[in-house]
Amino acid sequence: MRKISLGFVRVHILYHAREEPFFGLWMIEELKSHGYEMSSGTLYPILHGMEEKGLLEVEEKTVDGKVRKYYSITQEGEKLLEEARKKAAELFEEIQE
Repeated sequence: MRKISLGFVRVHILYHAREEPFFGLWMIEELKSHGYEMSSGTLYPILHGMEEKGLLEVEEKTVDGKVRKYYSITQEGEKLLEEARKKAAELFEEIQE
């Protein structure tokens, strides 16, 4: 079940990165609102891996004297999100029967 949940988490991340740049703590709270309990020790390796794969890009901004990394979606991430949407819709149709 953990691997499936992590797949859903990655789709959530891509979706929100498409909506607007976000920082890690915000994403932890957002995922929590969807029932995913995630620590920074779990989330940040996922974000870094997605960045390494070219799905996310990072911009550092100083906010209230703290440097925060803001993640946004790349063109490659957009393609993967669209593919995930199609596959999710297809799966939803199948499991509703």
